[in-house]
Amino acid sequence: MARDTSKLTILREGARLVHAKGFHHTGLNEILQAAGIPKGSFYFYFRSKDDFGLELIDYYWEFIHAMGETYLNGGSTPPLERLSLFMDAYQSMFEDMGLRCGCPIGNLMQEMSDLSEPFRAKVGDVYTRMHDRIERILAEAGNAGDLPAGLDPAQTAWFILNSWEGAIMHMKLTKSSEPLKIFKNMVFEHILRTGPAGTRKRGTRHG
Repeated sequence: MARDTSKLTILREGARLVHAKGFHHTGLNEILQAAGIPKGSFYFYFRSKDDFGLELIDYYWEFIHAMGETYLNGGSTPPLERLSLFMDAYQSMFEDMGLRCGCPIGNLMQEMSDLSEPFRAKVGDVYTRMHDRIERILAEAGNAGDLPAGLDPAQTAWFILNSWEGAIMHMKLTKSSEPLKIFKNMVFEHILRTGPAGTRKRGTRHG
């Protein structure tokens, strides 16, 4: 069953505003004006602004999941090359946005974790799903013999995700994509020990 278009419009416009300004700095009237929806209609779909915010996390996850489906799914491309393309796609998206806004899940994690237990739990669940998707592609690379011996996919996935979020924060501070480039170089060249595009270095033994 298709999602109601009015509710989707509220979520889409709210997602754009919250991504740019943060949850608390985005007013409900601002969201309704951008969506062209009367206030009464908002309360038909959401009990409160916090209820809207919790559904917004699911909306953000749908986008992240779709990016994973596009770039990380199997095929003839080796898994670490797919991971590299996935990161490149996000970097291009951030550059198109003027190196502003950053990761919406990372932003909400910083803003809301100490203020709302429901937000903290919901964001934590999405963050874990982000980790699990990276872990799966690393495990796939390990099964193909493309990871250094002894590298644990689960711990490495946490390191990559946490470092990636830190690099995005630094990107926002410096208004430069250089932190993302440094992050990717360190991960692929020194941790995963591949070339910068996720291809195995010649002469490198991974067994």
